[in-house]
Amino acid sequence: MPASLSDVELEQLEGIIRHNRRLRKQEYLFRANEATRQVYALRSGALKTCLTRRDGSELVTGFVFPGELVGLDAFGGEQFPSHAMALEASVVCVIPLAPLEELVGTSARLRRTLLKSMSHELHSEQQHLSHNRESAGQRFIAFLRDLSVRNGRRGLSPTQLILPMTRAEIGSYLGLTTETISRLFTRYRQLGLIESNGREVRLLDVASLLQLERLDSHEAACLVG
Repeated sequence: MPASLSDVELEQLEGIIRHNRRLRKQEYLFRANEATRQVYALRSGALKTCLTRRDGSELVTGFVFPGELVGLDAFGGEQFPSHAMALEASVVCVIPLAPLEELVGTSARLRRTLLKSMSHELHSEQQHLSHNRESAGQRFIAFLRDLSVRNGRRGLSPTQLILPMTRAEIGSYLGLTTETISRLFTRYRQLGLIESNGREVRLLDVASLLQLERLDSHEAACLVG
């Protein structure tokens, strides 16, 4: 957000930031049904957002990386509809909702910036949902592509990825089993399209990965065997 703001607007925004909050790994930033009194900007680390199903299991709905906002659904109601948890040691800026709304009302540029962030988040969710009917491989590649784009947006390498989430969390997000995620990592390593070592993933052939993502399920299955 600050990159698009004037010095005065940046000073006003910094003036309402209450404090930084440090989170330990697996510590909740907020839980579903908590009162929405603030939104957050992630300074370092990584978060996941998730819902709890009726049977008590977890459904991962998204991942948050430095420079991104979380809790924007605070503008839509009095309670958070989901949980947010730290995937690793993290630091967030706490931005109280009431003064932020007041500031947005007086700053057209901040209002546009915030609306752009909310629009981007909605678009990302829609894109994620659009992959639900695709093959497991296509969903997996779309996930890697999204991480690559977000890395580039932060000024990091689009081909050198650090995954703070577990295979199970990736599977939950993509609607796939942990075993399927492990097989997909193995498959694309064997095809020479990626390298992976623990949390580190290197995209070796982005063009071929994108070609596989564009193919329909049957064509993709035939191509990778």
